[in-house]
Amino acid sequence: MLQAKPLRSSSTGALAGTIRVPGDKSISHRSLMLGAVAVGETVIHGLLEGEDVLNTAAAMRLLGAQAERGGDGVWRVRGVGLGGLGEPAQVLDMGNSGTAARLLMGLVASHPIICVFTGDASLNKRPMARVTGPLEQMGARFVGRSGGRLPLTVVGSDRTVPITYRLPVASAQVKSAILLCGLNTAGTTTVIEAEPTRDHTELMLRHFGATVTTERMEDGALAVSVTGQPELTGRTIVVPADPSSAAFPAVAALLRPGSELLLPGVGMNPRRTGLYDTLVEMGADIAFENRRDEAGEPVADLRVKHGPLKGIVVPADRAPSMIDEYPILAAAAACAEGTTVMLGLKELRVKESDRLAMVADGLTKCGVKVEVGADDSLTVYGTGKPPQGGATVATAMDHRIAMSFLVLGMATSEPVQVDDGAFIDTSFPGFVALMNGVGARIAGA
Repeated sequence: MLQAKPLRSSSTGALAGTIRVPGDKSISHRSLMLGAVAVGETVIHGLLEGEDVLNTAAAMRLLGAQAERGGDGVWRVRGVGLGGLGEPAQVLDMGNSGTAARLLMGLVASHPIICVFTGDASLNKRPMARVTGPLEQMGARFVGRSGGRLPLTVVGSDRTVPITYRLPVASAQVKSAILLCGLNTAGTTTVIEAEPTRDHTELMLRHFGATVTTERMEDGALAVSVTGQPELTGRTIVVPADPSSAAFPAVAALLRPGSELLLPGVGMNPRRTGLYDTLVEMGADIAFENRRDEAGEPVADLRVKHGPLKGIVVPADRAPSMIDEYPILAAAAACAEGTTVMLGLKELRVKESDRLAMVADGLTKCGVKVEVGADDSLTVYGTGKPPQGGATVATAMDHRIAMSFLVLGMATSEPVQVDDGAFIDTSFPGFVALMNGVGARIAGA
């Protein structure tokens, strides 16, 4: 258990400079997992070296793959081939990462091995039944706490069967877990999603040599299918900067007069850019420069300048493309002119914390008028100027809650304190130093 690390953020002048945001967490997890079941060596540039991803690397080593960082900062994974994962001698500790836990459950489910998954206090509260349910249909077995919560034992099988599964709730994690189980299952496994979710798994599977198809159905849903038991070949991967992490310095620059920040090489996958689409609709001055593709993923350099923001209605169908960014959007909305309404936020209640409740409570303490609707909406009443601040905000070990309120504290009249910033390193190592390097004032409380 990490020792609590209270942090205080105070109002600052203009933010200026360049921030190289750490690598994308979603792509980092997947590159390690797929590299571990490929034949040959996978070379990964720009891997996020946060605690969540390092836990995934440790888990892949326990399952029999080699995954090491070279002196040049490049990671190299020597895979065991599809179906070659071995039974780990120790519990697989996934730390704070729901993505890693759910995806890896899918990957090991089609192997005749037993694995025990656990995590930190936050992860062990999160429901896993949405993943274990379809994986049980494919032939794996699970023994866990009520709701399928961790610690949880996976009893895998080498006789898994393909399924066609319609997602009851939009979730890239559930989709990916099923596809990864289907990867080592004879036949075609299909996941049907009513709303498009992150497609990093599909893109990376193709990059490694798997056959993955996406077809539009008559009702408008997408059917994503993987053909089982291909031979995956080690690849070179360049991990783009994480758009979810880039959101924090981007919003900070928008809120501080005179600010201009350059964020190079940020992932611009269209299924991840909902926040940036929303900020532009609110009037944000964001330029997307030097657009290009790297290892199948679109990237761009973001140049962000301060400017006034206005309240808007954020539609529910945008949620899958920005589900992790609502806390920092709420901070921006608190400083905008007019009312911002965010619809369809049910999924926020089962993140690292109940993010919907946490954001509403923190904003209220900082002097912002908010309403949480019975339909899991969040309404923020902005006044066109930063709120009072002066509060201590509970984070419930949630890194995105902590960073969002530290960003808000850069604009508020009085400093904002978070009760624990230790978990920031799970996704954004070096956050405080990077932000202070461009003019922020974040210090231990």
